[in-house]
Amino acid sequence: MKHISIILLAWLSILNQTGQGLYACKNAQISLFSTAPIEDIAAKTSSGTSVYNSNTGDLVFSLAINTFKFPKSLMQEHFNSDYLESDKYPRATFTGKVQEHPDLTKNGTYPITVTGELNVHNVKQNRTIPGNLTVNNGVLTMTAEFMVKCVDHHIEIPRLVFHNIAESIKMNVSATYTAAK
Repeated sequence: MKHISIILLAWLSILNQTGQGLYACKNAQISLFSTAPIEDIAAKTSSGTSVYNSNTGDLVFSLAINTFKFPKSLMQEHFNSDYLESDKYPRATFTGKVQEHPDLTKNGTYPITVTGELNVHNVKQNRTIPGNLTVNNGVLTMTAEFMVKCVDHHIEIPRLVFHNIAESIKMNVSATYTAAK
C-alpha cells in the first residue's frame, strides 16, 4: 500500500500544473475475461490507482498485477507465475490523455476517448480507448471496455494450454474519482 501511495503522490505532483482540476481514485475496479473452448477465465481487482487532471486531460493508471483474484487458486497461480510473470513485471500502467473536455459542473454521462500508452509485461503499446465519463455532483466515474491481445505484450501461451486461454482478453475498467486535496 505504501508503494501505491508514493506513486499516487508522484503523479499528483507531476500532473498538478495549475493546482486545480485534479481527481484521484485509489480503488479502480478492473476485470478481465477470456473465453476459450475448454474454460472461461475471469478475474477482478479493486486495487487500481489513477489520477486525472481535468484541466489538461492527463490520465494515469497503475495496477499491481498480483491483485487480480480468480475463482480458482490454480488459475491465479498460473496467471502470475507463467503468463504475466508478476514477480518480474509487477505493474501494469497506462499514461494518456482524455481527448474531450466535458463540463464537469453538469451532471451527465459523456462519451470520451483516451489515447496513450498501455504498459503490460514491460511491453508498451499505443492505444486509443473509448469510454464514458459520468459526472454526479462533483464525483467522476470513468468506464471503459477494451481488448488486449496477449501477443501484443509478449505474453506467451504454451501450445499445451492453447485451447484453455484466448488470444485476446476483454478488460473492463471502472474508476470513481474525487477531487484531490
